[in-house]
Amino acid sequence: MGLSKLNGLYREVILDHANNPHNKHEIADPTNKMTVHNPTCGDTINVEVEVEDNRIKNIGYTGSGCTISQASASMMTEAVKGKTVDEALNMAKTFSDMAIGKEHTQEDLDALGDAQILTSIMEFPARIKCATISWWALQRALLKENDEEE
Repeated sequence: MGLSKLNGLYREVILDHANNPHNKHEIADPTNKMTVHNPTCGDTINVEVEVEDNRIKNIGYTGSGCTISQASASMMTEAVKGKTVDEALNMAKTFSDMAIGKEHTQEDLDALGDAQILTSIMEFPARIKCATISWWALQRALLKENDEEE
């Protein structure tokens, strides 16, 4: 597949997640939650997680922002649902590392599901926060840090 076709496919997946978000809803009884706001661009992501037996039983997000932040949040929730807390934290670290150009194994990247396609966004430094905001919120929620962070 040519590079332009591949980039077109990536754009389609990103737009599909932004326009048809997965898990964009509040959950009834979250055990962990976090709101992260990026004052630079106005993105706000609220992540709510229900952890049972050290596994992510349910996850949802709400908030507003650009196409990239919304698509990334949708991809993140799909990728971590059903994972253990440690697996989800490792995935968040992988995603954050990927955003700053650190190399990872293909296995680590495959674990991210659709979110691994956001590596192409990393070519645009101004969009890195947009792509990573939901992953930061997930990490802070699972670590039970303060309820809101900027």
